[in-house]
Amino acid sequence: MSPVLIVVDMQNGFVREKSAHVVPKVVDLVDRWQAAGGDTLFTRYINYPGSPFERLINWSKLQTQPEIDFVPELTQYVARATAVLDKPIYTPFTEEGASLIQRHGWTDLYICGLATESCVLKTAVDAFERDLTPWIIEDASGSHAGQEAHDAGVLVAGRFIGRGQIIDMARVPAGLLAAKR
Repeated sequence: MSPVLIVVDMQNGFVREKSAHVVPKVVDLVDRWQAAGGDTLFTRYINYPGSPFERLINWSKLQTQPEIDFVPELTQYVARATAVLDKPIYTPFTEEGASLIQRHGWTDLYICGLATESCVLKTAVDAFERDLTPWIIEDASGSHAGQEAHDAGVLVAGRFIGRGQIIDMARVPAGLLAAKR
């Protein structure tokens, strides 16, 4: 087992009233993960003019700062990350991202962040299909579309990758996290 914590798209443009509750949970998780010496990969979604998001679903946000910036609460952790990956799609499994994961030999991907029903879900499914072991950390994931969208993402993820692969922070193996400070 070679684990990595993948922190998905914790950016200003995705943190809204319905997803803000996840920020302190992700900060606590990342703090304890990095304190234990674990690898972290932060993904940052960057949209672009003419993207499928813009053309097909009329969504043109997250093209510029400050929307694309990581939330300030995570800035110090991003600076200490093993890697930061910019991506124009839902998943970190771009050519660059897949190569990064392979180079590091990461086999167990602990996934948290935003949004459960899209980028978190797609990351987990893509990992599963590459014979890696995805773990969605449910209470450290959320959706700017609200609880209903988060719950839908969890439901679909359970069907795609197995319900046992969806855990809460209390079920992250103790050796991967430093004790709470």
